[in-house]
Amino acid sequence: MGKQADIGLIGLAVMGQNLVLNMNDHGYTVAVYNRTVSKVDEFLNDAAKGRDTIIGTRSIEELVASLAKPRKVMLMVKAGEVVDSFIDLLVPHLETGDVIIDGGNSHFPDTNRRTAQLREKGLLYIGTGVSGGEEGARRGPSIMPGGNKEAWPLVKNILQDISAKVDDGSPCCDWVGEDGAGHYVKMVHNGIEYGMMQSLAEGFTVLRKSPLGLDLTRIADLYNHRSVIESRLTGWLKEAYEQYGPDLNQVSGSAAQSGEGKWTVDAARELGVAVPVIEEALAFRLRSLQHPSYTGRVISALRHAFGGHDVKEEK
Repeated sequence: MGKQADIGLIGLAVMGQNLVLNMNDHGYTVAVYNRTVSKVDEFLNDAAKGRDTIIGTRSIEELVASLAKPRKVMLMVKAGEVVDSFIDLLVPHLETGDVIIDGGNSHFPDTNRRTAQLREKGLLYIGTGVSGGEEGARRGPSIMPGGNKEAWPLVKNILQDISAKVDDGSPCCDWVGEDGAGHYVKMVHNGIEYGMMQSLAEGFTVLRKSPLGLDLTRIADLYNHRSVIESRLTGWLKEAYEQYGPDLNQVSGSAAQSGEGKWTVDAARELGVAVPVIEEALAFRLRSLQHPSYTGRVISALRHAFGGHDVKEEK
């Protein structure tokens, strides 16, 4: 066998592929696996073509066998039962001190449970938030790891190397706490994101309906240069206007949601914390499924920009 991989990654959707390429760019040998095995070959023959330090594997056994010890396996799969099923497949082939990293948007109670269960088996578990969307995964995301702290020294270099960097070169990645802390921090991040997107969408709806004939693309660009609301979201909205035009007619006015906003609202309620902005942003998305609007189009365009979520033209 040739050089063993520094880390394995399961799940070759766009986020997973981009993280693999990012790791490989930073000098790491990466073994990859996907449940639909044909996607491994597609990846190796397309985005990863010519990269001989990305190793394609076609079974869990082959993936684990390709890894240097202590083994490190990152899951980039759908939250919920899929994560549990892959953990169940991995565990028989791992040894004490090996690490599993869940990089999806898992609910923090599930991460608490998995950390405890794997600790009993001598395995180390990390649940990490990854923010920045598909572009961030490729060029450098913000990473929020938590879980079994014994695992942190084993994965710190990889995660900090692939993360975004601030101006002084410091990584946008650090340990946030035990058990489900990483996914808790990412959950609240996504709740905040709901509120920010809602405010941006509402504001641009007001601008669009004004009688002044305003150029929304230029305004988004203006807002995104040294104003208080300068942000990646504002920049993405400018790009959406450039792609779809100011009316966003090809974009659905029904804004979908994937669960993290509700989890944030539920967690806040249990703590007795009022979160009216996040709560209303969530309620708007649910209402928009029956009552599409321009505000919903803005949110849908933003969701597509950072997460690759579908943008469906209204019929």
